[in-house]
Order: sequence, then structure tokens, then C-alpha cells
Amino acid sequence: MTLLAPTAATDAAPSCYSRVVNDWVCLDYLRDRHDELWDATVQHLGITVAAVLAGLLLALPLALIARRFTRLEGAILGLSTALYTVPSLALFPLLVPFTGLSPLTVVIGLALYSLTVLVRNALEGLRAVPEEVRESAVGLGYSPLRLLTRVELPLALPVLMAGLRVATVSTVALTTVGAIVAYGGLGNLLASGVQQDFKAQVLAASVLCVVLAVALDAVLLLAQRLLTPWTRGVTG
Repeated sequence: MTLLAPTAATDAAPSCYSRVVNDWVCLDYLRDRHDELWDATVQHLGITVAAVLAGLLLALPLALIARRFTRLEGAILGLSTALYTVPSLALFPLLVPFTGLSPLTVVIGLALYSLTVLVRNALEGLRAVPEEVRESAVGLGYSPLRLLTRVELPLALPVLMAGLRVATVSTVALTTVGAIVAYGGLGNLLASGVQQDFKAQVLAASVLCVVLAVALDAVLLLAQRLLTPWTRGVTG
């Protein structure tokens, strides 16, 4: 746990985040604690990426089941939405007996939260594929698996990627709640900073969360443009 620097006990103590001054903006804090900030950011990024990928791996089969069995669609969408309403303060402790105090606890919880966006977008993306395109592919001898991987998923990619971007940015914010089990990345710094009224730490961790969310969104947007070149000229 990070502590505020002593008031003025030593000449080496940076004055702008001492207990007396405690500034919001403090370059000395960034220089002195850059290793701590880096480690927290790396942990935050790792948990976010793992959770979104796990959510995507769960969402695609669920979307395919909902499309194939229309009677289950309401139940699947309802369940994925209901999971998002479960408070993280309750969900993470419920997972601890099975996964322990580990990053896996946070990853599983965040993956479940991401389903409310990913399942719905995956289903809408698959339904947006024109029926005549499917019929043409079947007429050319495409098997169901080849039809899915070569035709349906590529055409559903724009809608799916839009949902993935929303889920990723949301997960960056939700990862901070992992501080409940000591694996919240930048959330750990936020929690200790708020507890100690450590302004420089709170601001630095908050800004890094925003930067991380914007950077991941930009990466996914670039990936979407590279993977769907036929949409580059489409506005809106």
C-alpha cells in the first residue's frame, strides 16, 4: 500500500505529495512511483484483455444458440442482461471460494459482465447477414462450419466489433472494482489513494484508466478498419 511522503522529515521527500502539501498534480510522484504505476497499468491491461477475450469466447456460442433456437433467445439475452445487474461487491466474493484471491476471480466476473453487450451484438451481427448471401454460399457447397467462418462471421464483424469496443471500454472501468480482491490494477491505487486522501495517486490512476480505455478503443477501431475494408467508405 502506498503511503504519503513524510511531511518534511528528509530532504529527499518530494514536497508536492507530502502530508502537508498533497497536491493533485505532482511530477515528483510520477517520477518516484513510476514503477508502481507501470506495474498497476500492466496488471489492469492484462485483466481487461483476458476478460474481454473470455467474454467473446462465451458470447459467440450463446449467440449462435439463440439464433438457431429462437425459443431460447429471450432466456439467453435475459440471463446475460441479468448478470450485469449483479453488484460486483457480491459477485467477486461469491467466486472467491472457487477461484481464490487471484486474477482469475476478476477475469471471470468481468467476462460475465461483458456478455450483456457481446451476446446481443453478436446475435444482431449474424442476423444482419443477407439471406441471399447465405443461400448462395449453400448453393456453392459450403458446409455449415465453412458458411459460418467464411461468410457469416466476416459480414457480422462490423456489428460485433462495435460491441467489442463498448465492452472493452466498460471493462477497463469495471476492472478497478477488482481491488476488492486485491487484483484491480489501477483500482488498487485508486482505493488506497482515496482511503489515504492521496490526491496525486488518485489523479494519476484515474488518468491512466482513461488513457488505457482510449488506447484500447483506438486499437480495436484500427483492427476493425483493417478487417472490414469494404466498410471504409460507409458513413455513419
